[in-house]
Amino acid sequence: MFSKSKINDPSPQKADAPKPAGHDKPQDAPKPAAPQGDYKSTAPKAKPPASVLSSDLHVTGNMKTTGDIQVEGTVEGDIRAHLLTIGETATIKGEVIADDVVINGRIVGRVRGLKVRLTSTARVEGDIIHKTIAIESGAHFEGSVQRQDDPLNPKAKTAEPAAKPAEPKQG
Repeated sequence: MFSKSKINDPSPQKADAPKPAGHDKPQDAPKPAAPQGDYKSTAPKAKPPASVLSSDLHVTGNMKTTGDIQVEGTVEGDIRAHLLTIGETATIKGEVIADDVVINGRIVGRVRGLKVRLTSTARVEGDIIHKTIAIESGAHFEGSVQRQDDPLNPKAKTAEPAAKPAEPKQG
């Protein structure tokens, strides 16, 4: 059997085999570029770098992101993020909620996180609600620590109460 490309193109088909379309007419050559552009726009994007709040920045108000934040300055308000890193020069006055929280600086307020880490330079005044926690030697902490399976949900209970003993049946 003969194909149209063999009739129009006397060159060997081995070189053209990976290109099923676009070799019949010169105008067709740009068409493969369009799907590649579409592919790039639908492909998952690389994770953006953390937003950095520099040491000379003072923020008053709440912040919320699905990304990462690195705080080196002062924040008066609540922060919600995926990964929150509190730098050594940072001060946070408010509630902190993140999947991962790394505290090198000062927080005055509640901390909620799946993984919470207080480094040796951390200064925390407030309660910590966590799934896992690590506290390095030298960290300063005043408050309570509670473990929860879902610490990011403020309505979650810390632990189920112990089962009540069964009432004796009369009868």
